[in-house]
Amino acid sequence: MSNAKQLETVAFITLGCKVNQYETNAMEQQFINNNYKIVKNTQKADIYVINTCTVTNIAERKSRQMIRRAKQKNKNALIVVCGCYAVVAKEELESIKEIDLIINSNQKKEIVNIIKDFYNKKIEETNNYNDDEFIEFGSVTYTEKNRAVIKVQDGCNMFCTYCIIPYARGKIRSRKIENIVKEVKDIAKQGIKEVVITGIHVSSYGKDFEEKIGLIDLLEEINKIEGIERIRLSSLEPTIITKEFLERLTKLEKICDHFHLSLQSGCNLTLKRMNRRYTVEQFKNIVNLIRKLYPEVSLTTDIIVGFPGETKEEFDDTYKFLKEINFYRMHIFKYSPRKGTPAAKMEDQIDGVIKEQRSRELIDLSNKNENMKNESYIGKKVEVLFEEYKNGYFKGHTTNYIEVKVKENKEKSSEFINKIREVQIVEIDKIRRELVGI
Repeated sequence: MSNAKQLETVAFITLGCKVNQYETNAMEQQFINNNYKIVKNTQKADIYVINTCTVTNIAERKSRQMIRRAKQKNKNALIVVCGCYAVVAKEELESIKEIDLIINSNQKKEIVNIIKDFYNKKIEETNNYNDDEFIEFGSVTYTEKNRAVIKVQDGCNMFCTYCIIPYARGKIRSRKIENIVKEVKDIAKQGIKEVVITGIHVSSYGKDFEEKIGLIDLLEEINKIEGIERIRLSSLEPTIITKEFLERLTKLEKICDHFHLSLQSGCNLTLKRMNRRYTVEQFKNIVNLIRKLYPEVSLTTDIIVGFPGETKEEFDDTYKFLKEINFYRMHIFKYSPRKGTPAAKMEDQIDGVIKEQRSRELIDLSNKNENMKNESYIGKKVEVLFEEYKNGYFKGHTTNYIEVKVKENKEKSSEFINKIREVQIVEIDKIRRELVGI
């Protein structure tokens, strides 16, 4: 290939968080606006864009695997790498021969022009990363799903001792409310009923503004937008949940009763080494506040096992606390040392076998909790926003993010897809952990 005009198809491989999903949608929209065709990443394409993640060693390894697999699909394809891994480990990625172009986070909004310049040999080498202001992609309405991810914030100032993300994403930058509202209004015009509010540290939204504006102010504005029926929140820092915050939140009828509260450990000693800003006692009070106001709430969380210095007693404290809180679902991560973080230099690194054992115990507990809550819904009626047709079922989610499926003919798609319907739960598919309704 000698010039950009010959490049017609683009495939994206996205790893990591919902922020990456949003930025992939934004880049895809840019390519579509410039007459490129987006194809599935399982297909042969002229360009592969790998939007990487660096949150764990596994995420980095998977990113490298995806880079190599893309080149195997088309040896002549242009391989473009971006995302957090590309920011913190650019020199490492430059040694991978399959990669043609590495771009930083600031350059994502100009990806089409950068690729054109690359083929015209006009591109200048740069990896200067500016974290002074929020990078505005404009109104991003492209999505292949029935819910739209809305990025409202970037960066993190928390510097938990295990986390590399503040170094990859920079300090907090919030998006202007008017730009967010415009994007959500444009999304509503597309017929999308649910939006997911996301960012690197959503709870910090507005803290960098001169005016006194926070996440709750933004949510109140989004709640007013006609056509949007559900507002879902991505991961929240627990300390944002105060009595005052919840009093205002409960007045917003579109907020989904599903909260993902990032806990990381159920032991105060471990939390202190992690540089988390709360205790288990504070966390428990927060959970009690939420459950009092949202009776059907689903609470989910992230837990790290095998953090440096985590003794058996500390892990036992975590297990007992998690059993008491009774999360609907827990995402369990085995601690992964990130070069450049304080935790990577800590003594008493935990053996991998122990990490695996502790991880398995918590995954089993999570599965039991999920099954127990699912069983409590048999015979109940729930409202489901249906999103897809797969394996003979229409599938979707309740407001509290429980997956429900209904067996129907595909010809009834117009009656289900992107529709909110009342469904009675009759049984549980325990293999797939889904509720089955009629």
